[in-house]
Amino acid sequence: MFSRAQVKRILQRVPGKQQLGIYRFLPFFFVLGGLMEWIMIKVRVGQETFYDVYRRKASERQYQRRLEDE
Repeated sequence: MFSRAQVKRILQRVPGKQQLGIYRFLPFFFVLGGLMEWIMIKVRVGQETFYDVYRRKASERQYQRRLEDE
């Protein structure tokens, strides 16, 4: 895959080391998080997206709590 020297060389090429230090990588993670969120909302696997499953499971849990309370 990648050797340690290759990874170090790639990381050294990211600008902003003097001003931002380790925080210079935050924009990459911000964009990566936004991309993951967009994929979970828009990309369908079979018939459902991640949020379809999340909403269905949340409503099922709410229904179960109502049954237990009664």
